[in-house]
Amino acid sequence: MFRRSLLAAPALLALPAHAQANYPERAINVVVGFLPGGSTDTGARLLAERMAPRLGPNARMIVENRPGAGGSVGAEYVTRQPADGHLLTLSTASGHATNPAALPATVRYNPVEDFTHIAIVGGGPLVVAVPRASPHRTVAELIAAARTANPPMLWGSSGVGGIGHLTGEAFAQRAGIRGEYVPYRGGAAVLEAMMKNELGFSFEVMASALPHLRDGSSRPLAVTSRTRHPALPDVPSLHETGMEGFDIITWNVLQGPRGIPAPIVERLNRAAVEALAEPELRRRMVQAGIDPADPSTPEQTRAFVAAELEKFRGIVRDANLQLGRT
Repeated sequence: MFRRSLLAAPALLALPAHAQANYPERAINVVVGFLPGGSTDTGARLLAERMAPRLGPNARMIVENRPGAGGSVGAEYVTRQPADGHLLTLSTASGHATNPAALPATVRYNPVEDFTHIAIVGGGPLVVAVPRASPHRTVAELIAAARTANPPMLWGSSGVGGIGHLTGEAFAQRAGIRGEYVPYRGGAAVLEAMMKNELGFSFEVMASALPHLRDGSSRPLAVTSRTRHPALPDVPSLHETGMEGFDIITWNVLQGPRGIPAPIVERLNRAAVEALAEPELRRRMVQAGIDPADPSTPEQTRAFVAAELEKFRGIVRDANLQLGRT
């Protein structure tokens, strides 16, 4: 699985001093492993717009969409690129934690060792939602119904091995229910199934779910962060409902290929942290459903990704999931 890491050793060679001093020498591409229009794509474009001026008067950052496999296609592409700071990626919990944890036979990179970690950008909770026609008004009512449902209650999310899938598995295990998981190709398909009352409940990233929650297409019962979220102040957290310590969020971190020289990493980190401190950028990110992160160092970013990967590996072990194994 990690053979590519060993073969990529030449990429660790330091760039010439003049190249570091003149950085950036051309446009910086920011890879997003999803289609345009989603929360990660929006976050990347907002960040790039405000980071670029801090890297130089003529610096440009261009978002490059490479969708597929819950972000894994874009992530693997990044590991094969030169580590000169001119190609970065806005990574996600799916591409760098849940997919590697749940689908180890199909993810051909190490989300910690194969990347240069720059800064934590933001994140947000998922929402436990039920169809508008559902009789269940609380998490307790949903769990009671799911425990006695025969056949098992159906629940869904966007994609096998994704953040919604593993969060739902953790919920089901804690709740002691045996629902039947149904994967969908994107949030729109989940919403359609919910509107048709084909699912008992779903787990979706709040940024994607908010429009449908606000128009009443589905109804939120809880958020998966440890505390309530300002966008849904009347909706409790799962921790509040009795699942003590339940705390799962989706997130975005700024990374690059392994081996970007430290002086360039420091410049990128400083530019990202300064951009994220701008009130206007923070306002626009919140509007897009992304909670801007507090300042972070490259070392803190690496530790965060490693901890999140281990968290989801634990969920996979505890739920005895055997996805993508040969």
